[in-house]
Amino acid sequence: MNSSATIPMLTIDGPSGSGKGTISLHVARELGWRLLDSGVLYRAVGWVVNQEGIDPADHAAVTACAQRTRIEFVAADDGSEVRVLVNDEDLGSQLRTEVAGKYASAIAAIPGVREALLQLQLSLRQAPGLVADGRDMGTVVFPDAPFKVFLTASVAERAARRYKQLREKGVEVKLEALQQDLEARDARDTSRAVAPLKPAEGAVVVDTTGLSIDKVVAKVLAVVRG
Repeated sequence: MNSSATIPMLTIDGPSGSGKGTISLHVARELGWRLLDSGVLYRAVGWVVNQEGIDPADHAAVTACAQRTRIEFVAADDGSEVRVLVNDEDLGSQLRTEVAGKYASAIAAIPGVREALLQLQLSLRQAPGLVADGRDMGTVVFPDAPFKVFLTASVAERAARRYKQLREKGVEVKLEALQQDLEARDARDTSRAVAPLKPAEGAVVVDTTGLSIDKVVAKVLAVVRG
Protein backbone atom coordinates (compact mmCIF):
# COMPACT_ATOMS: atom_id res chain seq x y z
CA MET A 1 0.00 0.00 0.00
CA ASN A 2 1.25 3.46 -0.83
CA SER A 3 2.11 5.10 2.51
CA SER A 4 1.17 8.51 1.13
CA ALA A 5 -2.44 7.32 0.82
CA THR A 6 -2.87 7.92 4.56
CA ILE A 7 -1.92 11.59 4.24
CA PRO A 8 -5.04 13.81 4.21
CA MET A 9 -5.70 15.79 1.08
CA LEU A 10 -8.22 17.92 -0.73
CA THR A 11 -8.53 18.20 -4.50
CA ILE A 12 -9.97 21.36 -6.03
CA ASP A 13 -10.72 21.10 -9.74
CA GLY A 14 -12.51 23.42 -12.12
CA PRO A 15 -12.27 25.43 -15.35
CA SER A 16 -10.06 28.46 -15.97
CA GLY A 17 -11.11 31.48 -13.94
CA SER A 18 -13.24 29.58 -11.43
CA GLY A 19 -11.00 30.74 -8.59
CA LYS A 20 -9.09 27.50 -7.99
CA GLY A 21 -5.73 29.13 -7.39
CA THR A 22 -6.94 31.81 -4.99
CA ILE A 23 -9.24 29.50 -3.05
CA SER A 24 -6.67 26.70 -2.85
CA LEU A 25 -4.06 29.08 -1.45
CA HIS A 26 -6.42 30.40 1.23
CA VAL A 27 -7.65 26.93 2.17
CA ALA A 28 -4.13 25.49 2.35
CA ARG A 29 -3.04 28.30 4.63
CA GLU A 30 -6.10 27.85 6.85
CA LEU A 31 -5.52 24.09 7.15
CA GLY A 32 -1.74 24.38 7.42
CA TRP A 33 -1.33 21.96 4.50
CA ARG A 34 0.99 21.97 1.52
CA LEU A 35 -0.20 23.35 -1.81
CA LEU A 36 0.03 21.95 -5.34
CA ASP A 37 -0.92 24.23 -8.20
CA SER A 38 -0.87 21.62 -10.97
CA GLY A 39 -1.64 24.24 -13.60
CA VAL A 40 1.78 25.75 -12.98
CA LEU A 41 3.40 22.50 -14.10
CA TYR A 42 1.65 22.61 -17.47
CA ARG A 43 2.30 26.34 -17.77
CA ALA A 44 5.98 25.69 -17.11
CA VAL A 45 6.22 23.11 -19.87
CA GLY A 46 4.11 25.32 -22.13
CA TRP A 47 6.45 28.22 -21.48
CA VAL A 48 9.48 26.12 -22.42
CA VAL A 49 7.71 24.78 -25.53
CA ASN A 50 7.04 28.36 -26.64
CA GLN A 51 10.58 29.52 -25.82
CA GLU A 52 12.12 26.66 -27.78
CA GLY A 53 9.84 27.23 -30.76
CA ILE A 54 8.32 23.75 -30.57
CA ASP A 55 5.08 23.19 -32.47
CA PRO A 56 2.40 22.16 -29.90
CA ALA A 57 0.99 19.84 -32.58
CA ASP A 58 4.26 17.86 -32.56
CA HIS A 59 3.34 15.55 -29.68
CA ALA A 60 6.64 13.68 -29.69
CA ALA A 61 8.68 16.88 -29.43
CA VAL A 62 6.41 18.33 -26.72
CA THR A 63 6.53 15.09 -24.72
CA ALA A 64 10.34 15.05 -24.95
CA CYS A 65 10.35 18.66 -23.75
CA ALA A 66 8.15 17.76 -20.76
CA GLN A 67 10.44 14.86 -19.88
CA ARG A 68 13.59 16.99 -19.83
CA THR A 69 12.11 20.09 -18.23
CA ARG A 70 13.12 20.34 -14.57
CA ILE A 71 10.41 21.80 -12.34
CA GLU A 72 11.07 22.40 -8.66
CA PHE A 73 8.93 23.92 -5.93
CA VAL A 74 10.89 26.01 -3.45
CA ALA A 75 9.09 26.02 -0.13
CA ALA A 76 8.94 28.84 2.37
CA ASP A 77 9.64 28.21 6.06
CA ASP A 78 5.95 27.49 6.65
CA GLY A 79 6.02 24.71 4.05
CA SER A 80 4.01 26.47 1.36
CA GLU A 81 5.30 26.49 -2.22
CA VAL A 82 6.05 30.10 -3.01
CA ARG A 83 8.34 29.80 -6.01
CA VAL A 84 8.61 27.53 -9.02
CA LEU A 85 11.99 26.95 -10.64
CA VAL A 86 11.91 25.86 -14.27
CA ASN A 87 15.27 24.55 -15.45
CA ASP A 88 16.77 26.36 -12.43
CA GLU A 89 15.16 29.68 -13.44
CA ASP A 90 12.57 31.47 -11.30
CA LEU A 91 10.03 32.54 -13.91
CA GLY A 92 7.78 34.39 -11.50
CA SER A 93 4.85 36.11 -13.21
CA GLN A 94 5.90 34.80 -16.62
CA LEU A 95 4.03 31.59 -15.82
CA ARG A 96 0.83 33.60 -15.33
CA THR A 97 0.73 35.20 -18.75
CA GLU A 98 -1.99 34.48 -21.29
CA VAL A 99 0.60 32.97 -23.63
CA ALA A 100 1.73 30.45 -20.99
CA GLY A 101 -1.92 29.63 -20.28
CA LYS A 102 -2.75 29.02 -23.93
CA TYR A 103 0.25 26.76 -24.43
CA ALA A 104 -0.55 24.90 -21.21
CA SER A 105 -4.10 24.20 -22.37
CA ALA A 106 -2.85 23.06 -25.78
CA ILE A 107 -0.28 20.59 -24.47
CA ALA A 108 -2.30 19.29 -21.51
CA ALA A 109 -4.21 16.95 -23.83
CA ILE A 110 -1.02 15.11 -24.83
CA PRO A 111 -0.78 11.76 -22.98
CA GLY A 112 3.02 11.81 -22.85
CA VAL A 113 3.02 15.21 -21.16
CA ARG A 114 0.52 14.12 -18.53
CA GLU A 115 2.51 10.98 -17.78
CA ALA A 116 5.75 12.96 -17.50
CA LEU A 117 4.22 15.23 -14.86
CA LEU A 118 2.20 12.60 -12.99
CA GLN A 119 4.98 11.24 -10.79
CA LEU A 120 6.03 14.75 -9.75
CA GLN A 121 2.50 15.52 -8.64
CA LEU A 122 2.17 12.26 -6.70
CA SER A 123 5.44 12.92 -4.88
CA LEU A 124 4.06 16.16 -3.43
CA ARG A 125 1.53 14.33 -1.25
CA GLN A 126 3.38 14.84 2.02
CA ALA A 127 2.52 15.50 5.65
CA PRO A 128 0.72 17.28 7.16
CA GLY A 129 -1.62 17.27 4.14
CA LEU A 130 -2.02 18.54 0.59
CA VAL A 131 -4.43 20.83 -1.23
CA ALA A 132 -4.13 20.12 -4.96
CA ASP A 133 -5.79 22.32 -7.54
CA GLY A 134 -6.14 21.67 -11.25
CA ARG A 135 -8.41 20.02 -13.77
CA ASP A 136 -7.94 16.32 -13.06
CA MET A 137 -6.68 16.19 -9.49
CA GLY A 138 -9.73 14.34 -8.15
CA THR A 139 -10.45 12.27 -11.26
CA VAL A 140 -6.99 11.05 -12.31
CA VAL A 141 -4.06 12.12 -10.15
CA PHE A 142 -5.52 11.63 -6.65
CA PRO A 143 -8.71 9.58 -7.14
CA ASP A 144 -8.41 8.28 -3.56
CA ALA A 145 -8.45 11.77 -2.02
CA PRO A 146 -10.95 11.83 0.85
CA PHE A 147 -12.07 15.39 0.10
CA LYS A 148 -12.93 16.64 -3.38
CA VAL A 149 -14.36 19.94 -4.63
CA PHE A 150 -15.23 21.15 -8.12
CA LEU A 151 -15.38 24.94 -8.48
CA THR A 152 -17.32 26.52 -11.30
CA ALA A 153 -18.65 29.92 -12.34
CA SER A 154 -20.35 31.45 -15.34
CA VAL A 155 -18.13 32.23 -18.34
CA ALA A 156 -19.09 35.89 -18.07
CA GLU A 157 -17.97 36.09 -14.46
CA ARG A 158 -14.74 34.22 -15.09
CA ALA A 159 -13.90 36.52 -17.98
CA ALA A 160 -14.67 39.58 -15.85
CA ARG A 161 -12.37 38.34 -13.10
CA ARG A 162 -9.52 37.76 -15.52
CA TYR A 163 -10.13 41.15 -17.16
CA LYS A 164 -9.89 42.87 -13.76
CA GLN A 165 -6.68 41.02 -12.88
CA LEU A 166 -4.99 41.92 -16.15
CA ARG A 167 -6.08 45.56 -16.10
CA GLU A 168 -4.74 45.92 -12.55
CA LYS A 169 -1.39 44.69 -13.90
CA GLY A 170 -1.54 47.29 -16.66
CA VAL A 171 -2.25 44.77 -19.41
CA GLU A 172 -4.53 46.02 -22.17
CA VAL A 173 -7.08 43.37 -23.07
CA LYS A 174 -10.62 43.14 -24.41
CA LEU A 175 -13.29 41.51 -22.27
CA GLU A 176 -14.97 39.91 -25.29
CA ALA A 177 -11.69 38.32 -26.39
CA LEU A 178 -11.11 36.91 -22.90
CA GLN A 179 -14.59 35.38 -22.84
CA GLN A 180 -14.07 33.78 -26.25
CA ASP A 181 -10.73 32.40 -25.09
CA LEU A 182 -12.31 30.89 -21.97
CA GLU A 183 -15.08 29.31 -24.02
CA ALA A 184 -12.47 27.78 -26.34
CA ARG A 185 -10.48 26.45 -23.37
CA ASP A 186 -13.61 24.99 -21.80
CA ALA A 187 -14.47 23.17 -25.02
CA ARG A 188 -10.92 21.87 -25.35
CA ASP A 189 -10.62 20.79 -21.71
CA THR A 190 -13.98 19.06 -21.46
CA SER A 191 -13.79 17.23 -24.79
CA ARG A 192 -10.21 15.96 -24.75
CA ALA A 193 -9.75 12.19 -24.80
CA VAL A 194 -7.25 12.19 -21.93
CA ALA A 195 -8.46 13.28 -18.48
CA PRO A 196 -11.35 15.50 -19.62
CA LEU A 197 -12.45 18.25 -17.24
CA LYS A 198 -15.39 17.06 -15.13
CA PRO A 199 -16.35 16.78 -11.46
CA ALA A 200 -14.76 13.77 -9.75
CA GLU A 201 -17.02 11.09 -8.33
CA GLY A 202 -18.16 12.29 -4.94
CA ALA A 203 -16.93 15.84 -5.46
CA VAL A 204 -18.85 18.74 -3.94
CA VAL A 205 -19.67 21.23 -6.71
CA VAL A 206 -19.39 24.88 -5.63
CA ASP A 207 -20.63 27.61 -7.98
CA THR A 208 -18.56 30.69 -7.16
CA THR A 209 -20.59 33.09 -9.32
CA GLY A 210 -21.37 36.17 -7.25
CA LEU A 211 -19.66 34.83 -4.12
CA SER A 212 -16.85 36.53 -2.22
CA ILE A 213 -13.54 34.75 -1.66
CA ASP A 214 -14.32 34.37 2.04
CA LYS A 215 -17.66 32.70 1.34
CA VAL A 216 -16.14 30.24 -1.12
CA VAL A 217 -13.30 29.44 1.29
CA ALA A 218 -15.85 28.76 4.02
CA LYS A 219 -17.78 26.39 1.75
CA VAL A 220 -14.63 24.48 0.83
CA LEU A 221 -13.39 24.27 4.42
CA ALA A 222 -16.77 22.87 5.41
CA VAL A 223 -16.13 19.94 3.04
CA VAL A 224 -12.99 19.07 4.99
CA ARG A 225 -14.10 19.93 8.51
CA GLY A 226 -17.72 18.91 8.17
